[in-house]
Amino acid sequence: MSHWRKSGLLVLIFVLSISMIACGAKPQASEQGGKPAEGANAQSSADNPLANKKIALIMQINLGTFSAQYIEGVKEQVEKLGGKVTVTPADGDLAKMASNLDAAINQKVDGILLDHGTAAALEAGVKRALEKKIPVVAFDADLKVPGVTVLEQGDAKMAEMTLDKLAKDISGKGNIVKIWVAGFAPMERRQVAYKEFQDKNKDIKEVAAFGAASQNTALDTQAQMEAILKKYPNKGDIAAVWAAWDEFAKGASRAIQQAGRTEIKVYGIDMSDEDLQMIQDQKSPWVASAAVDPKDIGRIQVRYLYQKLHGDQTPDNVVLDPVFVSREQLPQQQISTTQLSEHVKGWGNSQQGYTDWLKKAEKPAAK
Repeated sequence: MSHWRKSGLLVLIFVLSISMIACGAKPQASEQGGKPAEGANAQSSADNPLANKKIALIMQINLGTFSAQYIEGVKEQVEKLGGKVTVTPADGDLAKMASNLDAAINQKVDGILLDHGTAAALEAGVKRALEKKIPVVAFDADLKVPGVTVLEQGDAKMAEMTLDKLAKDISGKGNIVKIWVAGFAPMERRQVAYKEFQDKNKDIKEVAAFGAASQNTALDTQAQMEAILKKYPNKGDIAAVWAAWDEFAKGASRAIQQAGRTEIKVYGIDMSDEDLQMIQDQKSPWVASAAVDPKDIGRIQVRYLYQKLHGDQTPDNVVLDPVFVSREQLPQQQISTTQLSEHVKGWGNSQQGYTDWLKKAEKPAAK
């Protein structure tokens, strides 16, 4: 190769090197606000070390609009913090729930959320998660494992609110039906309050009690309630129904309405958009419920999980504040649970578990 050709090649290499340095001087963005280059993403992760976390939500059962709105709250809060959620329901099968928990641990998720479940099914898996440095926050689960924060809805208070209203509406005297199911921590707590109610109200008699959790809980409840109405066919035979879960309240209300027995009033627990629509319906026997906003439950649970990821100390137990919702408080026009705070004090937008650093961490993810 000649000297001239060698010199030309050196000049070309020099020019190309300068061009490459100039192009790499700052991260490029695509036109009209496209995604930044990898260097900018790395900077964003450095600004928020809790971004891009993989969170597993493991549920005993995913049923009805309450569960749907709870999941919405979980996803909303995780996404605001730059993370991603995988939802795994077990269809009521505790062995399957335990298996799903083991799978999440093996997949090396960053944090685990539990929805319901029992100590017998979950304790071994939860302890293994903690050994792997994976934090766990549970909702309405029967767990007492050091290091795990467990949220509950104030179940005794919700039962008291609805039972007190029931007693007042029937003037402290009459026959009632209880719809309840064992085997769930929140149900057991509600049952304690129910027994106290019975002790205080000797003129209120329980004439029937039933309840089962299934994939068709509302339909099964409706069928069982229809049978009870045939057994007690006369007006005055039953004064009211107390339902310890909104799926029970839905089924009982439909049976009563279809039978034309709307002198029987229903008092429930939990609240979703579908529940609220039924309570607002003047033809529906369901007149009141006590609840925590299901979206708030999801949001709050995530906040405590991220506190753990941040290294904060969190309490073993968190009791969420319920509110009482009755038809008397509601407007004539149909509203959703997002509008309920305009009519019922204390509903929605809870600040529980919301630290200043969490609020700041949300900002980059929200842009």
